[in-house]
Amino acid sequence: MNGVSLGIRSGSYSSSDKKQQQSDVLLPIQTPSTTKTKPYSKMFKDKEKLFRWASKFAGRKRVRMSLLFAISAAVFVWVLYVGRDKDQETHNGLKVNDSLPLNNSETPPMNEVQTVGIIKRVSFPIDVERTEVRVMPPQPPSYFLGYTLPPGHPCNSFSLPPPPADKKRSGPRPCPVCYIPMKDAIALMPKIPSFSPVVKDLTYVYEENLNKETEFGGSDFGGYPTLKQRDDSYDIRESMNLHCGFVKGSKPGHGTGFDINDNDLVDMEQCRGVVVASAIFGAFDVIQQAKNISEYSKRTICFYMFVDEETEADLKANGGLDETRKIGVWRIVVVRNLPYTDGRRNGKIPKLLTHRLFPNARFSLWIDGKLELVVDPYQILERFLWRTNATFAISRHYKRFDVFDEAEANKAAGKYDNASIDFQVDFYKKEGLTPYSEAKLPITSDVPEGCVIIREHIPISNLFSCLWFNEVDRFTSRDQISFSTVRDKIAAKTGWMVNMLLDCERRNFVVQQYHKEVLALLAQMAPPVINPPTSSRSVVR
Repeated sequence: MNGVSLGIRSGSYSSSDKKQQQSDVLLPIQTPSTTKTKPYSKMFKDKEKLFRWASKFAGRKRVRMSLLFAISAAVFVWVLYVGRDKDQETHNGLKVNDSLPLNNSETPPMNEVQTVGIIKRVSFPIDVERTEVRVMPPQPPSYFLGYTLPPGHPCNSFSLPPPPADKKRSGPRPCPVCYIPMKDAIALMPKIPSFSPVVKDLTYVYEENLNKETEFGGSDFGGYPTLKQRDDSYDIRESMNLHCGFVKGSKPGHGTGFDINDNDLVDMEQCRGVVVASAIFGAFDVIQQAKNISEYSKRTICFYMFVDEETEADLKANGGLDETRKIGVWRIVVVRNLPYTDGRRNGKIPKLLTHRLFPNARFSLWIDGKLELVVDPYQILERFLWRTNATFAISRHYKRFDVFDEAEANKAAGKYDNASIDFQVDFYKKEGLTPYSEAKLPITSDVPEGCVIIREHIPISNLFSCLWFNEVDRFTSRDQISFSTVRDKIAAKTGWMVNMLLDCERRNFVVQQYHKEVLALLAQMAPPVINPPTSSRSVVR
């Protein structure tokens, strides 16, 4: 394996909380002064003269009332002055307590009652009253917001080395990838889903009696949406109803075409975490066993291989398929009533509609039947989804990045009839498709290498998968041609982007094997084995 596995110290992903010293807030209480004052006889004599003089001009009763009023006013002013100072001290004290960090180990746990002192001006002298104040915990985030590796982590400074100077090998090759250790990748699996821009709820079209009045394209499996319905499906809204295969029957795989045994469907609905899916139709490939898969992944990840009846018969005869319905880590699921005569188009159903076959799964990894998985799925998900805060990842084509070039290459290789390819490209040109250029950056390619798809099952990525499948159902089965049109239409309305990893990074965790027919051809071309001649002389022991 060409991957670079680097460790992370335990607990380094959560922000460390710094302890703060919590100082008590002292709330001073005014107490009456106990200092004794000495009488001044002269002062009293002067006051007595003043009182006698005032009594001459007014009655004694009025004088007493005036003095009482003056004393009351003085006391009132003094109380206001002292009270203002106390209120300021009270305000400052509460502010200190409110600013204490909730994660401080010295503060009460969240959702518990914290007791604080509050000064209330109820009488003189001032009293202190104990009052309970509920400290509300911070609301947890509603969506997964991503993370960054801690400073100094080797993967932060990792960069691709220059390719080896091997002139004899100029084709595509794998390159190193910085994976984190398995246990850390498992610990970093998000507990909550990622954010889905704009669209929050998807429902799918169900038609028992199909309306086939459409301009062109469509099928009994995917329905016959009109061009107006197609345009409406790109008007991204919070709640949407759209075509997404399986338009007939009670649920996907049950009377819909691409039919699956009820027991298998029940087991598929139980997959609530990670799914690894693949398919072989027409006995076209040999099942490749995954390598470097941890025991934890074998217990917690659903590995499903979809096959048709022809492949099932071949596996029973040559591949060791028995009543356990398992070959290595792969659970073999036989699909009947395939909806298309084109095997490649049938393969797009489990590839693009994984979220419909596994309605309760959170993440999925699709790999073509000819590929051998050599890195643990949790490490792949961590590297290309969780660490980059992406919800859909696919590799770029190793050589081509322009749709027009891809179309010409498909025609030259006879991958589909030329007229259908030209019709599809011309249709996209009328909608605004242009050759790829640097003006599209940060988008780095319009052409994917679609043999591997890594995704999180949330509404926006499910919408992309549905609309991409609808293009494959309406036009040609060459999904590389329709990929950028669907991606760019959704991005224009939502800002959602696809993580397009390097082709050499994809080749790091899957190894491409030959199709079965190529293997048979190579076996025929191999030179015959010549055994060395044996000696005619007998040997007596």
